[in-house]
Amino acid sequence: MEPGISNQSFIFSYTDFTLLGFPGISRWRPLLAIPFFSVYLVILSGNSLIIHLIYTEKTLHSPMYLLISVLLAINMSVTTAILPKFLLDLLFQLNQVSLTGCLLQMFVIYFMSVCESSVMVLMSLDRYVAICRPLRYHNIMTTSFLACLTVIVITRGLVLVCPFIILASMVQFCRSNTILHFACETMALLSLASGDTTKLEIAGLILRILVAVLDGILLMVSYSTILYTAMKTVTGKSRHKALNTCGTHLLVAMVVYLCALVSSSVWKKETILSIDVKHLFTALYIMIPAALNPLIYGLRISIIRKSLVKYWRKKDNLFLS
Repeated sequence: MEPGISNQSFIFSYTDFTLLGFPGISRWRPLLAIPFFSVYLVILSGNSLIIHLIYTEKTLHSPMYLLISVLLAINMSVTTAILPKFLLDLLFQLNQVSLTGCLLQMFVIYFMSVCESSVMVLMSLDRYVAICRPLRYHNIMTTSFLACLTVIVITRGLVLVCPFIILASMVQFCRSNTILHFACETMALLSLASGDTTKLEIAGLILRILVAVLDGILLMVSYSTILYTAMKTVTGKSRHKALNTCGTHLLVAMVVYLCALVSSSVWKKETILSIDVKHLFTALYIMIPAALNPLIYGLRISIIRKSLVKYWRKKDNLFLS
C-alpha cells in the first residue's frame, strides 16, 4: 500500500496532501512571496499596534475598544493560520500537509470566522446600549457580562464548526492528493472526495445560514435602530460622534461581508474564471479586511487616532534623545 493511503473496507483514501496554490503560474510562483509577505507584515504590525494601544492606554479600557482588539486579534489569527504555510510553499516548496493538519487549519479558519462575525454583532450590541440606553450602559456592559458573552461566542463557534470538521474527517479522498489551493478550503478539498458528501454540504449550508445570514440580519436591525434613535434623540456633537463610531463599525462589517460574498461568488463561476483568479480573490478576502481594519479604526475613531499620534511622538522623542 502506498504511503499516505489508508484502506477502509477496500476503499483507498489519501491521508497526506499537496497544497498547490496558483498552479497556472508555477514558473513565477516564488515571486508571489514578495507581495504576500509584505501584506502579512502590514497585517501583523497594524493590528498589533492598535491592540497594544488599547491595552496600554487607560482611556481605551472600555467594552467597545476591547471588542475592537478582539476583532483585530482574530484577523491576525486567521491570516497566521494560512500565510506562513503558503510562504514556505512559495519559497521552499514545503507544501505537504497531512489530513489532520488540513482539518486543523480548516477548523482554525472557520472557527475564527464565526467568532469574527459574532464579535461584530457584539459591537453592534454595545453601540445599541450606548446610544439607545445610555443611562444604563455601565450597568449593562459590565466585565462579568462581557465575560459571559465571550463564553457564548466561543461556545457558538465550537458548536457550529466542530460537526462540520468531524463530517469532513469522515469523507473518503481517493481522487487525488493534490489540493488545488494554497489553504485547506472546503470546495478545493471536496473536489477530491469520492462517495456521498451530502451531509457535509448540508452542514456547510447550515453554517453559512446561521453565521452570514443570521448575523447579517442582526447587524442590519441593530444599526437601523441605532440610526433611528440617534437621529431622533441625540443632537449636536453627540449625534456626530455616535454616527461616526457606528459608521466605522458598519464599514468594517461591510468590508468583511462584501469580501466574503465576492470570494464565494467567484468560486461558483466554474467555467468562466481560471483557478488562479479564484485563488487571488480568496487571498484578497483573507487579507483585505485584516489589512484595512486597523487603518479604518486608526483613522476614523478620534481617541485611537490621538493615541496613535501620542505614541509616535513618544517614539520620536526617544529616538531624538
